[in-house]
Amino acid sequence: MSSIASYENFIRIGVFAGVLAIMATLEALLPRKKRMQGRGHRWFANLGLVAIDSVAVRLLGPITALGAAEYASGKGWGLFAFVDLPVAIEIVAAVILLDLAIYGQHVASHRFSILWRFHKVHHADRDIDVTTGTRFHPVEIVLSMLYKCLIVLLLGPAVFAVFIFEVILNATAMFNHSNVKLPAWLDRSIRTVLVTPDMHRVHHSVFQRETDSNYGFSLSLWDKLFRTYIPQPKAGHDGMLIGLSEYQSSHPSQLGWCLSLPFRSSKKD
Repeated sequence: MSSIASYENFIRIGVFAGVLAIMATLEALLPRKKRMQGRGHRWFANLGLVAIDSVAVRLLGPITALGAAEYASGKGWGLFAFVDLPVAIEIVAAVILLDLAIYGQHVASHRFSILWRFHKVHHADRDIDVTTGTRFHPVEIVLSMLYKCLIVLLLGPAVFAVFIFEVILNATAMFNHSNVKLPAWLDRSIRTVLVTPDMHRVHHSVFQRETDSNYGFSLSLWDKLFRTYIPQPKAGHDGMLIGLSEYQSSHPSQLGWCLSLPFRSSKKD
């Protein structure tokens, strides 16, 4: 754990900055959908949430997914403590099971009103691009970390496996939220394994049926397995409306509005 901890922040920040820069560049060169709003206010709000989220997680101290993995290892807790698997197999299995857990969390955030209050900050964004993949209310981020800690304690995966999963999750979230137009053949190939931008964009439609679909963040198989998969939006990618129908204004691009949204009433609640 100590060797991973020494480089954890450096690697996380490096991956975040690298994927953000690459996808933002591709969005400028190969945009999939015309923007409804300019980048300025939106990016300030979305990246401002990232900064606040980072502080919120820091306030949890040792309560992190990596900390939970180290604690479980020391106590001999979790599923993987009772099965003897080669290291490589355990890492792959742990990443897959953790991804399934995040799929379940995402479904729950749509099904339970108390969770939706915070998750709708993510969905209120009227455009979808690489920064949308980082746009989450700090309360949701804290709850998500506590949930991941619980899952890690139950599974007892290797610390390195949890680290790999966290890096993959962050990178794929930014990738599949990006406003990049992939060739149709490439999109079809990638989405056999991973969630693509076109696949996840459906999830950000104003239509309820489409909002309640394509929950996957990394692996695409969960939506297909649990029948929550919709291949394409009804109105097409060029014609579809992004966001939530009750918030089609400039408000979702304001940082203060995003922070206060869960604590105000709305018709959807």
